[in-house]
Amino acid sequence: MKRFLIAFVLVLLLTPAGFAREQSVLARVTVYWASGGRGSDRWTRRHICATGVRLAAGHCAVDPRRIPYGSKVILPDATLLAVDTGSAVISRKAARRSGRTALERGALVIDRFFETKQQALNWAQRNPYFMFVRVSPPEFRTSLASRPPIPTNLRQPDGALTPVTLVPPGTVEERQKSSRYAR
Repeated sequence: MKRFLIAFVLVLLLTPAGFAREQSVLARVTVYWASGGRGSDRWTRRHICATGVRLAAGHCAVDPRRIPYGSKVILPDATLLAVDTGSAVISRKAARRSGRTALERGALVIDRFFETKQQALNWAQRNPYFMFVRVSPPEFRTSLASRPPIPTNLRQPDGALTPVTLVPPGTVEERQKSSRYAR
């Protein structure tokens, strides 16, 4: 019985938690579009995805075994919703072909959806092939402990927040007279 209990505890400790919480993963981010050409198929041109949701800007294709449908995929410039999949995404074809290191070749592939080919190619040219993305599962909610506290000096007596306007110290004339701005 003691051995069974020790084995059970070890299995629990060594078993990955999956996507029970927000995680940061290395991903090869590719693009696809609805307007035709090599970047789309007949389903994509009709804005139909694997889950039945109508494709729109802000959606992406993922491997559902690694990132569940409905998850938020947070890129440096956008937050996407995982609603689609594809054979090249599941097989990680883009990562295996363009990765220079073992870490890059083992990265997840996330395929970001755009309405037009021009939008997709512009985004692909401005961003690196591989990037770290945050993935939040569909049932993930930030706890109160993880939120930054609101300073007490911004709260009014009734609990409402005071709007804050950032104004540099001193007037324009005072700043011009100071030695830093003197001519």
